[in-house]
Amino acid sequence: MASLSSAAAKAASFARENVVMMVAFFAAVITSIFVPVDAEYVGYFDFKTLTCLFCVLAVVCALRNIQFFYMLARKIVKCFKNARLCILALVYITFIGSMLIANDMALLTFLPLGYFVLSSTGKGKYMAFTFIMQNIAANLGGMLTPFGNPQNLYLYSRFDISNGEFLRIMAPPFLVAMGLITLCCLFVKAEPLEIADERIVLPKRRTALYLALFVLAIAIVFRGIPYWLGLVIIPPVLFFADRDALKKVDYPLLLTFVFFFIFAGNMGRIDAVNNLFSGLLGKNTLLVSTLSCQFISNVPSAILLSQFTDNYRELLLGVNIGGVGTLIASLASLITFREYTRHNPGKAGHYVKLFSAFNFGFLALLTVTMM
Repeated sequence: MASLSSAAAKAASFARENVVMMVAFFAAVITSIFVPVDAEYVGYFDFKTLTCLFCVLAVVCALRNIQFFYMLARKIVKCFKNARLCILALVYITFIGSMLIANDMALLTFLPLGYFVLSSTGKGKYMAFTFIMQNIAANLGGMLTPFGNPQNLYLYSRFDISNGEFLRIMAPPFLVAMGLITLCCLFVKAEPLEIADERIVLPKRRTALYLALFVLAIAIVFRGIPYWLGLVIIPPVLFFADRDALKKVDYPLLLTFVFFFIFAGNMGRIDAVNNLFSGLLGKNTLLVSTLSCQFISNVPSAILLSQFTDNYRELLLGVNIGGVGTLIASLASLITFREYTRHNPGKAGHYVKLFSAFNFGFLALLTVTMM
């Protein structure tokens, strides 16, 4: 009985931590009742997207394990001597980091640094604000690159968007977001702040190896190398160099994609649903996709709505801008909420109020600007 109780508790904990994946699973199961499993199911899956996402996540985990990003970010933050500049640096590191290592990985890497800096220097009063701005920075900074946000990688692959066109579409909202984030951070008081030294030594050979693998993963995303080559090289190398990195890959995120591929594929084969979404998206793809994110998150919105429209420009804008707003608009926002409440128990209400004020403000301004 004790073992069953323990297993049930672990299963419940896993479900709570991976709510979106569980929703995707049940959505896939339910739609499979209406569209029985057949040969067309194989065509639902975008294997290139799954491979690219896995390769990038695995290499980023390896670099995190040797504290590469933490060390780099800490050196940058230490250069600043007051609260305003330090918080701005933390937010900008997350903003830039999300372009390179994906938004959820940027938060998992740099939120602990934000907590360490503010708690160790007696600036805990800025914790909620800093976490919220880091969260917004991760969601909106990642929009500039195909691998910055998971939904970008999917749409970039599905619609075969060229690198130049992707940049032209996403540069305007990216620049607006950067301006708004900077403006918000400038309201923090320039109070003196100093962080203690900490010696971090990177293993040279492993660092060089992981950076080489990172370049390979990015080359695969940008179609410079066949995507299957990533599976041939990256997992075997990490298996011998750092098996822990392979264990730490966000497999629930990959499964979320798999389940939503099934859900979206099935929805596309139901005539009534097809007509409904095609009609709505035909009227205003940007607004529909932005609103969809607020209820079912940005990754599932991208996968689902891509079945009913070829207007990838507005769809891409909508599922990126829509990453801000509600707590469930992006998986990354749930990571930030979990991290903040872990360090600040009893302050969830305060955080949600402040989070909602900033996020809906950003959502409204970006939506109006891009329409």
